Amino acid sequence: MQPLANPPTGRCLPCDWQRRTARDFAEVLRYLAEDLCPEADRLVLVTDNLDTHEIGCLYEMLPPDRALAIAERLEWHYTPKHGSWLNVAEVELAALTKQCLGRRLGSLPELRRQVEAWADDRNERAIEVKWRFATPDTRIRLRSLYPSIQE
Repeated sequence: MQPLANPPTGRCLPCDWQRRTARDFAEVLRYLAEDLCPEADRLVLVTDNLDTHEIGCLYEMLPPDRALAIAERLEWHYTPKHGSWLNVAEVELAALTKQCLGRRLGSLPELRRQVEAWADDRNERAIEVKWRFATPDTRIRLRSLYPSIQE
């Protein structure tokens, strides 16, 4: 289970896939583009650098014209390596782990029920990630990623 977070609305959607394959990720993108947000002109994604998180996954799963229609609507941003704390989905996953998964759940159906109940509660209360990381902090915290200018 991995949350798909929508920060502007404070909503999350638990994505239920058994593996982390390109086909699984493509199905999430298809669901997002065609079922969840069919009228959206642009879908902004912030993902980590997992090798399955790339546009080619759509072409592995869908006919080329359908894959292209989805791909043209995606604006993709990757979090820096070693920067998972920047990924809102990772923040949601940490909350899910702490608030819901800190106990033994005896079966996959029970896991699904518990995660759905957790997500429903968060969505009903419109829990948002409160971003407190300002641009000046970026240069300090991520200094190893920025080139230094030598005179």
